Amino acid sequence: MTSGRPNVVTHAARRFSFLAGALTLAGSLAAGTVSAAELDKIVFGTNWYAQAEHGGFYQAKATGIYEKHGLDVSIEMGGPQVNGMQLLVSGRRDIIMGYPMANVKAVQEGLPVVTVAATFQSDPQALLAHPDVKSLEEIKSQDMDVYIASNAHTSFWPWLKAEYGYDDSMARPYTFSVAPFLADTSVVQQGYITSEPFAMQKGGVAPTILLMADYGYPPYAQSIDTTTRLVKENPDLVKRFVQATMEGWVSYMNDPAPGNALIQKDNPEMTDEQIAFGIEKMKEYGLVFGGDAATGGVGIMTDTRWQALRDFMVKAELIPADLDIKKVYTLAFLPDEPQLFQ
Repeated sequence: MTSGRPNVVTHAARRFSFLAGALTLAGSLAAGTVSAAELDKIVFGTNWYAQAEHGGFYQAKATGIYEKHGLDVSIEMGGPQVNGMQLLVSGRRDIIMGYPMANVKAVQEGLPVVTVAATFQSDPQALLAHPDVKSLEEIKSQDMDVYIASNAHTSFWPWLKAEYGYDDSMARPYTFSVAPFLADTSVVQQGYITSEPFAMQKGGVAPTILLMADYGYPPYAQSIDTTTRLVKENPDLVKRFVQATMEGWVSYMNDPAPGNALIQKDNPEMTDEQIAFGIEKMKEYGLVFGGDAATGGVGIMTDTRWQALRDFMVKAELIPADLDIKKVYTLAFLPDEPQLFQ
């Protein structure tokens, strides 16, 4: 992992118009003369320790895709003590991997942030139950204990309460360990489909995976977020970052080896087996190239999906009804040509 540093995307950085800059860069690449000094520097922050779910970003760096688009990207890992939104608005990150519901709340609170793409078409958050449990309805009917993190109370838990009648009496504090689940067949817990099921299988239990997105839970996930200032002052840089990242995702899904090498360099605890499991689940559940991305390309967002998220958050009393959802996101920076998985 590269070291933290202040925002270096300033007025003094070299600017290209999207067309003229691309042509100049293409010529320089052909001549083999592009140097680090000629690249626009970006500090990008992920939402957790390096893992397969970040593969497209690491692949774009590992294979030179960012450099092809005139970018020198530093990838900074997130973690349990890292507040990406705070780092973004303070200028210590130029672009971050965010979460749409948190972004809506940030805009409501007046923070100058905006979402420009969504690398996951579905939120990978699921409820994980023992094999005899087959549905979200069954969890409610049996009044089972559900282990959830504190931030679930402002995300999927209100949705489960509104849509499936879950009650706060069912909620138990989740400590980010699968040990209680493995020890008690009556326990249900939250978890990412790309992560916790792997640990459970290692512990001898193949869980029932109930992906909430399959039941209508509306958010995108792993959004690409930046500041309204950067969007206004250097839209070309934002456009190139989005384009390069989506090309990185296509490359990663076809041959993840380069990106995996960088992932494991940043996070040596990430094993080959865990990474392979994550990639398998991303493909199985269509997180990156499913839904609208199957035809619209990775990263795509739509007004319809954002409106559905807004309607849910209003219904759950998470935001006021007068919040203008179109202040949260923009579709202006999506790739002009869809980046499709082939």
